[in-house]
Amino acid sequence: MSTPAEVKARLDAERRGEPFLLYRDGGGGQVILTLTAPVTVGRRAERDVALGWDTEVSRLHAQVEPIGSDWVVVDDGLSRNGTYVNGERVNGRRRLSDGDRIVFGETPVTFRSPADAEAESTAAVRVGTSDIPLSQSQRKVLVALCRPLKDSAYAAPATNKDIADEIHLSVDAVKAHLRVLFERFGLDDLPQNQKRARLAAVALVNGVVKQHEF
Repeated sequence: MSTPAEVKARLDAERRGEPFLLYRDGGGGQVILTLTAPVTVGRRAERDVALGWDTEVSRLHAQVEPIGSDWVVVDDGLSRNGTYVNGERVNGRRRLSDGDRIVFGETPVTFRSPADAEAESTAAVRVGTSDIPLSQSQRKVLVALCRPLKDSAYAAPATNKDIADEIHLSVDAVKAHLRVLFERFGLDDLPQNQKRARLAAVALVNGVVKQHEF
């Protein structure tokens, strides 16, 4: 659970508008690293993102660097155990989008790009996400998808199996409902491995799923 001071620090970082990395250190404290230049990630203390407590992280594990106005994570064989974005291993470079969950070793790191988030939120409001009609089953799927995020910004959305177990549907039925939700929320054009996280973010930001539903 985040403390009020940590929540305020995140809001302040979002208001500044610059991209940043969000993670917790070895003692559980929140770390916000504003991205203005390439940063290195690894176990050694001299790394910009120094994850010395994580024995699964290599001494030099990966880099996060800008390409034009975008940011990418780079792991072209630097690490022993790999770098993952939204559950998919990075082979070379991977462009980052707001809200992406990067895992170095066993340490989750969230990439935030407030300017991109604002543009997406504005687009979502334009298409009226709060007014999108949902069946009872679709709402149950959406709430179950978002449930892991209610307490932690570091959590990944629920898996299809988790959703199926919670609301007593088959995994195939959950997949079918999610396909409809992706279409209704205008997320069809996103890469497959980004759709779930973006759907959960849009649903929570726009109040489609509310705290009392958890």
